[in-house]
Amino acid sequence: MSGTFSGVAAIAGIGATEFSKNSGRSEWQLACECVLAALDDAGLGVEDVDGFALFTMENNPEIAVARALGIPRLSFFSRIPHGGGGACAPVQQAALAVATGVADVVVVYRAFNERSGHRFGAGPPPFAYTPSTDQEYRNWINPYGLLTPAQQEAFLATRYLHKYGATTEDFGRVSVLSRKHAATNPKAWFYQRPITLEEHQNSRWIAEPLRLLDCCQESDGGQALVIVSTERARDLRHPPAVIRAAAQGSGPRQISMSSYYRDDIDRLPEVAYVAEQMWRQAGIGPSDIDAAVLYDAFTPMVLLQLEEYGFCGIGEAKDLIASGALELDGKLPVNTHGGQLGEGYIHGVNGIAEGVRLVRGTSVNQPAKTLDHVLVTGGSPVPHSAVVLGTG
Repeated sequence: MSGTFSGVAAIAGIGATEFSKNSGRSEWQLACECVLAALDDAGLGVEDVDGFALFTMENNPEIAVARALGIPRLSFFSRIPHGGGGACAPVQQAALAVATGVADVVVVYRAFNERSGHRFGAGPPPFAYTPSTDQEYRNWINPYGLLTPAQQEAFLATRYLHKYGATTEDFGRVSVLSRKHAATNPKAWFYQRPITLEEHQNSRWIAEPLRLLDCCQESDGGQALVIVSTERARDLRHPPAVIRAAAQGSGPRQISMSSYYRDDIDRLPEVAYVAEQMWRQAGIGPSDIDAAVLYDAFTPMVLLQLEEYGFCGIGEAKDLIASGALELDGKLPVNTHGGQLGEGYIHGVNGIAEGVRLVRGTSVNQPAKTLDHVLVTGGSPVPHSAVVLGTG
C-alpha cells in the first residue's frame, strides 16, 4: 500500500444535533439537521455536495437525505459494515473519493434514535434471527448467553484480567477520566456529572466483569462531517483537519464481537493491522501521536487499543493509565470530549468531530501542548478502522 492519498483530503466541517435520550423527532430529521450544521460549519451549501459515505446500519438513505435537503445530484455513495468498527472507514472512503476526483464534497453522517428506539443493549436485533451467513456466528454464542455486546466483550475482558493481573478498578479509571472530561463539555449528556472510582466500583453488574459505568451510553442524535480536498479546505471557514492516514483492517479468523477461536482471545490483531497501515501512510509512529480519541463502547477496549497501537506493551495499559498519561496534561490526552461513555454514543462519529476540534484548537478540553497528530479509532473487537488527523 502506497498511502498516496495521505494529506490530499481534509475534514472541513462538523455538525451535530443535541445528544439526548429522547430526541422527539425522526432519525431522518436528525440526519438532515446534522448535515446542514456540518455544511454551515464548513461554509458550503447543499448544492456543493456530490457524495456520501455511510454505515450499512444507517437507516436514513443518502437519496432520502439528498431529496429532503435539495441536493441535486450525487456522483459517489458508499457504505461500510461492522457497526462501530467501521466508524472511521467512511472517512477513508470519502478521502479516497476526493483524492481520485470521483467527488468534490463528501458528507459522512450517522443519525439514530438508539435510546428511544431500538437499543443495542436489549439483545439481538430482529434481523439477527433471519438465517444468513452474516448472522451465523450467533448460532455459536447465543446458546451460551452471549446475546448482547456487553456480554460478548465481558468474555474477552475476563480473560484479560486473568492473564495480565488487571482489576476492574483499572477499567474504572477509564470511565472516571471520560466522565471528568464530559463534566466540562456542555454538549455532553453527563455535563457537570463526574464520577469517582468508588462510584464506578459500586455501580451494578451488567455482565461481569463489566459494570454499568463500564458501558457506553445509548443515545439519540446525529453527527456529520464534510470532507473536501485539503487545498479547498484551506479557503473555507476553519483550519483544515488534514487526513494524514485512514485505514481498515480485519484480522485472522475474524468474527464480529466474538473472535473466540483465535489462540489469544485477549488480543486484537485487526487493530494492530490498522495501526501498521496508519503509521506507514502518515510516516509516523505511536510516539508522534499527540492526543487520541479511542472508541470506548466498553472500558476494556481502551486498554487493549492502547496496547495494540503501541502506546505501551501488552498487558501494560493499566500502568499507563494509572500514571496519568491520558490526562489533559499527560503524554497522550484521551477522549477529551468525554467519549461515548460521557458525551454520547453516535457510533464513534462524534469522536471524529472531537478529533477535528483538537486539531483546530477548539475543544472544550484543549490540551495546552501543540497537537500535530490526533488518532481517532473505531470499534473493536470487530473489523476495525481509524484515522490520523493533522494540521495543514
